[in-house]
Amino acid sequence: MISALMPNYNRADLAFERGEGAWLYTVDGRRFLDFGSGIATSSVGHNNPHLVQAIAQQAQRVMHVSNLYRVPQAEQLAERLVANSFADSAFFCNSGAEANEGMIKMIRRAQAKSGHPERTRIICFNGAFHGRTLATLSATGNAKYLDGFGPRVEGFDHVPLNNMNAVRDAICAETAGIMIEPVQGESGIHVADPRFMRELRAACDEYGLFLGVDEVQCGMGRTGRLFAYEWSDITPDILSTAKGIAGGFPMGAVLTTETIAKHMTPGSHGTTFGGSPLACAAANAVLDIILAPGFLEGVRAHAAQLDAGFDRLIATHPDIFTAHRGLGLLIGLKCRPDVALVQNAAVGEGMLCVTAGDNVLRLLPPLTVTEADCAEALSMLDRAAARVHAHLAATNAENVA
Repeated sequence: MISALMPNYNRADLAFERGEGAWLYTVDGRRFLDFGSGIATSSVGHNNPHLVQAIAQQAQRVMHVSNLYRVPQAEQLAERLVANSFADSAFFCNSGAEANEGMIKMIRRAQAKSGHPERTRIICFNGAFHGRTLATLSATGNAKYLDGFGPRVEGFDHVPLNNMNAVRDAICAETAGIMIEPVQGESGIHVADPRFMRELRAACDEYGLFLGVDEVQCGMGRTGRLFAYEWSDITPDILSTAKGIAGGFPMGAVLTTETIAKHMTPGSHGTTFGGSPLACAAANAVLDIILAPGFLEGVRAHAAQLDAGFDRLIATHPDIFTAHRGLGLLIGLKCRPDVALVQNAAVGEGMLCVTAGDNVLRLLPPLTVTEADCAEALSMLDRAAARVHAHLAATNAENVA
């Protein structure tokens, strides 16, 4: 008989009852170092006192009123995000996919209302991941994720990342904008070259296109800046973000300029739960932490500590690890054997991490990770590599016998 929970996940046999900082504890008392963070979502760690207090206090007052009324917590959050980004206006929703749906709609509507209703196509990049709704799956373009769900939503053209000639060849009279992840997570942690980002900005200005950045995973401090686009010294026209924005409470956001936002008139777009007092209280608490003086410098320092440790790890275990890449605390460790073997060995050492495409182990610690946590993670990966090496040696011996 099918399980009561739909079988669309391969769930590990681990059930957690509580967390503290970067650590999770199972119902049977085992402790795990969480370098997955719910796929970059538990941005300020588990049981963060400031976040917990903000959610508890807001829950005792009012959780939901709908967007039929003013929501002071949302107004405060929007003003803070605008003050700390390129944007003039914010829309709040519930998830990364919903944020990207909103971004796609806003790009199309702004073109239409500016006299170009024919401009509906968006250029996307091979290896991107934009969400699980039908439109964002089509923007993602991965045949594996689209299998069995019928015709793709029309209007998305895919080109290789970091290839400006391909981008320019794909621009046509119907192109409305370009949508890019500054750091691709799902396909193996691929970073868009800063020069490429600047050339995209120039092409959008030349052809009258909107530049959209998908920072669902790489935004909200994950790369050591509030937003990853800042590393390229450009300003986008529109940005989606989610995952870490509310530290584990479901939330997404679209930030954009007045040029686009002015066309989102009443009735043009909406959400039932998005921007609730509870979600915005959580996101404001996360912003308190991320925007505190020295916090993002700490993220960059811990990323540098891990980078140096990965260099040593690769030198020690060249039969297991071949390279590392990423930006800030969005890190990919390229594996030589099947990445699933390495992930399982890491779990055996008490460390949680996530796999990605291209046989990459994806490491996403909480942004509040400590120096001691990072040192422990490197020791665990060292022991995990030894486990994999021993497993492969035993398997080869059995095959010879």
